[in-house]
Amino acid sequence: MRRREFVAGFCAVTAWSIAAYAEQAKTYRVGLLGSRPVGESDDRRRAVKDVLAAHGFIEGRNLQFEARWGDPLAENVEALKTAKVDVIITFGYPAALAAKTLAKDVSIVCTGAGDPVATGLAQSLARPGSNLTGVTELATELSAKRLEILKDAVPNLKKIAMLFNAADLAMTMRSRAAEAAAKVLNVSVQTFGVREPSDFGDAFAEMNRSRPDAILMVSDTLTILNRKPVMEFASNNRLPVIYEYGFLVRDGGLMSYGPNMPEIGKIVGDLVVRILRGARAADLPLEQPTHFEFVVNLKTAKSIGFDFPPALLSRADEVIE
Repeated sequence: MRRREFVAGFCAVTAWSIAAYAEQAKTYRVGLLGSRPVGESDDRRRAVKDVLAAHGFIEGRNLQFEARWGDPLAENVEALKTAKVDVIITFGYPAALAAKTLAKDVSIVCTGAGDPVATGLAQSLARPGSNLTGVTELATELSAKRLEILKDAVPNLKKIAMLFNAADLAMTMRSRAAEAAAKVLNVSVQTFGVREPSDFGDAFAEMNRSRPDAILMVSDTLTILNRKPVMEFASNNRLPVIYEYGFLVRDGGLMSYGPNMPEIGKIVGDLVVRILRGARAADLPLEQPTHFEFVVNLKTAKSIGFDFPPALLSRADEVIE
C-alpha cells in the first residue's frame, strides 16, 4: 500500500515538474496595442508585468512583449499576428475594436475601452463572447460622481467645459453620460471633442470666448498625452479641473476621482495569466475595478487661488501638499 502511494505521489510530482518545465521552456508572447504609445512607466503596464512575473512569466526568460503603437492600427494588428502573440492587451476602444475585428483567433484583454458591452465589443459582463475580455468602466456612475465633486468644490457652478477624444466611441459615450448627469445637477455642459493635439488650441480659444466655471477632462491616451497644455491653460485662467485618475493630480492637476490604475493593471495581468494557462477569453467575465480614489493637490490649488471646502477636503483619499 505504501509503495503504491509512493509511486502515485512520485508520478504526480513528476507530472507537475514536467508541466512547470514546459511553461518555463516556452517563450510566451504578449502583444501591446494602442493608437498612441503607453510607456513602461504607465501604472497599468507596470502592474501587468509584476503580476505576470509573480506567476512565473518573466520578461527575458520565458516572456516577450511585442508593442505596436500608432496608426494604422490594422497594420499593427497584422504585425502582432505575424509575431504569433498568445494574447493582445489593448489600450483604448479603437485598438480593442481593431484587434477584435482583425485577430479573431487571438485572445484579447482590453483596458481603457470604456464600457465594452455598451460599445458592442462584448455581449455581456458575465460572458463577453468572441475572443475578448478585459476591464469595464462604470462610466455613468463615475461621471455623476465627478460632477458631484465639482459641484461641492465650486458652490456656484453653472457651466462645465468637457474635453474628450471625439475619435474614440467609448470616450464619446462617457461624455454623454456626463452630460446626462449634469442635467440632474442643473449644470450646463460645453463639450469639446478633440481628435488631434492641434485641436486643443481651438478648444481653449472657445473656452476663452465663453468661459466655463470648471473643466472635466475625459481621460484617454490622447488627452493624457496632452495633459500639460490642459494644466497650463487651467493655471493661466485660474480654472478648477477634475481629472479621472490620480496620477494626473500627482503630475500637477487639481483633483481627480476614479479607479486606481495599478489595480486595473493587476486585473488585466490576472486575466492574461489565465489565458496563457489555457483559458478562453470568451469565458472570462469582464472585470470591474473596485478601488476608487479621490485625490487633491493643494499646491496646485494655491497656485490658482482655489480653496477646497473643508468638508470636501476631509473626504480625500490622498492630499498632495
